[in-house]
Amino acid sequence: MTVRTLLALTLLWAALLFASPARADEHVVLWHSYRGDEERALAAAVHDFEQRHPGVSVEVLAIPYEAYAAKLQAAIPRAHGPDLFIQAHQWIGSYLDEKLIEPTGAAYPDSDVAGFDATATRAVTWKGVRYAVPLANKCVALYVNSDLVPRSPATLEDLLGMKATLPPGVFPLVYTADNAYYHAPFLHAFGGHLVDEPPGGPTTFAFFGDGAARSLDFVRAMLTHGQIPEEPSGALAKDLFTSGRAAAVIDGPWLAADLGPSLAIRYRVEPLPRLAAAGDLLRPLLTVEAVFTTHSGAGRPVAAELARWLGGPEAAIVRAQMGQQVVPRPDLWKDPRLAALPNLRAFHDAAMNAEPMVATRGMQAAWEPANQAIKKVLRGDQEPALALAEARRRWQDATRPLPPKRSPAPLVLLLGLGLLAVAALAVRRVRDASFRRDLRASLPAYACVTHAVLVVLALVVFPLTAGALTSLFAGTRDAPRYVGLANYIGILTARGGDLLGHGSFYLTLLVTVLWTLVNVFFHVSFGMILGLALSRPLMRLRAVYRVLLILPWAVPSYVTALAWKGMFQRQFGAVNALLRLLGAEPVSWFSHFTTAFTANVATNVWLGFPFMMVVVLGALTSIPKDVLEAAEVDGATRGQRFRLVTLPLLKPVLLPAVVLGSVWTFNMFNVVFLVSGGEPDGTTDILVSEAYRWAFTRDNQYGYAAAYAVLIFLLLAGGSRFFGRKLTSEGAT
Repeated sequence: MTVRTLLALTLLWAALLFASPARADEHVVLWHSYRGDEERALAAAVHDFEQRHPGVSVEVLAIPYEAYAAKLQAAIPRAHGPDLFIQAHQWIGSYLDEKLIEPTGAAYPDSDVAGFDATATRAVTWKGVRYAVPLANKCVALYVNSDLVPRSPATLEDLLGMKATLPPGVFPLVYTADNAYYHAPFLHAFGGHLVDEPPGGPTTFAFFGDGAARSLDFVRAMLTHGQIPEEPSGALAKDLFTSGRAAAVIDGPWLAADLGPSLAIRYRVEPLPRLAAAGDLLRPLLTVEAVFTTHSGAGRPVAAELARWLGGPEAAIVRAQMGQQVVPRPDLWKDPRLAALPNLRAFHDAAMNAEPMVATRGMQAAWEPANQAIKKVLRGDQEPALALAEARRRWQDATRPLPPKRSPAPLVLLLGLGLLAVAALAVRRVRDASFRRDLRASLPAYACVTHAVLVVLALVVFPLTAGALTSLFAGTRDAPRYVGLANYIGILTARGGDLLGHGSFYLTLLVTVLWTLVNVFFHVSFGMILGLALSRPLMRLRAVYRVLLILPWAVPSYVTALAWKGMFQRQFGAVNALLRLLGAEPVSWFSHFTTAFTANVATNVWLGFPFMMVVVLGALTSIPKDVLEAAEVDGATRGQRFRLVTLPLLKPVLLPAVVLGSVWTFNMFNVVFLVSGGEPDGTTDILVSEAYRWAFTRDNQYGYAAAYAVLIFLLLAGGSRFFGRKLTSEGAT
């Protein structure tokens, strides 16, 4: 009996010893950026996996879409990221350069290939190696108002020809015509492409030539004949379709989630029709969402098994039914459960004719120049051939080879000499007896400010130092190349082009200075006028007026910027509607620099005058009344009292506010980016928005963007120093 008990305890101890590490190894971390039904479907599929695999736990973390790529790039190299993550296939090239992903291996064996669409498999394959398990196909299709278009159009021209029979004010077609992603179906129909990746050759910008020019001519003709609206956007397309003012709209499956079940109109989804003018189908770009494996997940059977399960037939049914995802498994579309989803089936059929995005870094750099070329043609600023040639030059400039590698020896020597100088100065001071005495006496004071110094170091000094060091490098985050001052030389020499040419640092600086001066002038002027008006004791309801006038400052700036952008829309904006009431012609606000700049200034003045108004109100309360009364007794007029008494007393308070407002306005990214978006053609961009574009839309050149940031800091630091001395001299006098 004792032997049996001892043997049982030994076996139990051995089981616990070997089981504990296994359980620890069976914890999988999965990241995604899904929301709504897609997130719930993913959670249900993961739950089913855990039920079938006792002892396995899956941690599912949802990351906001806007920050998703940046968090992956920051976390995975430092072993703080997931084992698996869900992302679009076009990031494969970038992720391989940054060494974020590994081949799928057992997660997508050869035996599973036959179960997936060949297009989806090709999309997640790079140089013969599969790097992800396909989950969902996403592309645009045609949403059709069933009441306005009872029968499916055989060609796009048939749909456009319905304009004469539609009710007044109803467009045959609506889509974001000035966006390259939505223009791609027309480009493909005419035989063109955005980016080419020949086997064994470099990526090239292909939005060029006869096919591209013909596609732009066709879209421009639709705009000229009023078959599509002017200055289209995703929000406008949704609004026109839901209000019954659009017979059809080109959009993706994400629009269906926005439409909701309570929509007043009846609609159906169809694949994009044939374009008779091109003799081919409108073939959209295809994005394949897939499960990628990171370094920490590679080689772990449980991670590979989870990825395979998520792409497998059982999870695919759940994701299609619950998450409305177009699963890339042809056999499942014969299942009655999916046959009951006709709109989803339409997106599946559309994906069969779609072209996968090219998964190279050059694809990410193609969007901005392509979008600008389309906008120029639709506005009538340039002919297609000229606009496309300029777009190709800009793409080549954004993707040109990195600067040559430099030796860091001069930098190390300079830093060493600086440290030696600091050390020598410290030794010299320490040897001074009076310095040691003063230091001992000041130790209590230093102890009181130590926490503040540490906070400033952590929040200000270290980030600025990191940014300055980043500006000396080029390349990816994990394969940086020290290039010395090459980024600064490129900026200050306009990358070899005209010093005041398009997008140069000096031209953008002039626009930024003009932007700052104009805005601050109106901020101070309106703030002064309103502050003086509200300070009058005889004014009634002063408290109500103050609250109403402070509201623009209280509302988040991005909300205000988006609202003003909608008001400046040419065809449906409130500003042009007011102009029509006054008998004036509507204005294309974002077609010319002066009008786009005016739209930006109007928005920013609305946001900025309350601050100056509050400052003026506070300063006026500190002015002694007896001084003003004495001036009045001396016979001074109201204007003289303001010019000779009130204004000089306001200056000590107003000048610091002007300096602070100038710094804010100089870096007012939200308004410029959200209202005009830099239009037309980046001419209204300021330095901070130009730095953003180099960091996130032009092949992710973080070092170049960091150099921009350092130059902005130096400009602001120099300006603040100048005004600081001016304030000191004003106070002395």
